[in-house]
Amino acid sequence: MLDYASFPNQRQALIKDHLQQTGRVVCVQLAKQLNVSEHTIRRDLQELANQGICKKVYGGAVINAKSDGSLVQRLDLNNDRKQILAKACIPYFKEKAFIFIDSGSTNLAIAKMIPQNLALTVVTHTPSVAVALQSHEYCDVVLLGGKISKQQGAAVGTSSLKQLQTMHFDLAILGACAIDVEVGVSAFDIEDAQFKQAIVKQSNNVLIAVTEDKLSSVARHKVTDLDSISILVTEEKVKEEKLAEFRKVELQLILA
Repeated sequence: MLDYASFPNQRQALIKDHLQQTGRVVCVQLAKQLNVSEHTIRRDLQELANQGICKKVYGGAVINAKSDGSLVQRLDLNNDRKQILAKACIPYFKEKAFIFIDSGSTNLAIAKMIPQNLALTVVTHTPSVAVALQSHEYCDVVLLGGKISKQQGAAVGTSSLKQLQTMHFDLAILGACAIDVEVGVSAFDIEDAQFKQAIVKQSNNVLIAVTEDKLSSVARHKVTDLDSISILVTEEKVKEEKLAEFRKVELQLILA
């Protein structure tokens, strides 16, 4: 058996692999597994954090989420998987509900799947979502205005934020760059994070639909704790080791 205490590079490579597999690591467990001290593991995690691989949290670390680029670039990624997630979200759209749909390629897939005969009012700051709903005879669409961010494909500035703060929603479909049990929901862009915070504040219920890679990861700017989220929809293929922590949280976990 390799003496990991004497081989920091191999030790850190193993920790990195574990982060990529599960999204988070715990110091106590790693120290026992590798037969080294917790202090040694904390030094390793600091080195990996310095490399931008993870973020240190209490008792361990969480992997840093990777950006998939702008909304336009993300539209062609994992389409089949996003369609499955979108279908699982539709039962939460109730007749005559007042709903906000946030930016994001998965959320756009959700908007496109809303039944034609369902009467709703949908508010969005994302032009592509508004366009997708134009053919829905019974769906009233409100598009918030302002300067469009190329990264988000949505208006996330002061103008749209002021409009948003005058409304109260039955349900919000919130986009998430990363989501973790301890860190919560996070985003890459600070204006996007601030806008998402306002969405959560103005909504009775919040639904997030994410692919497996966004679970147990963290982005630069925190949006909200997980106790603000009502429903989390993710993929059925997610390993139980990763799902276990989310099952402990008081939210409805849907596997699609």
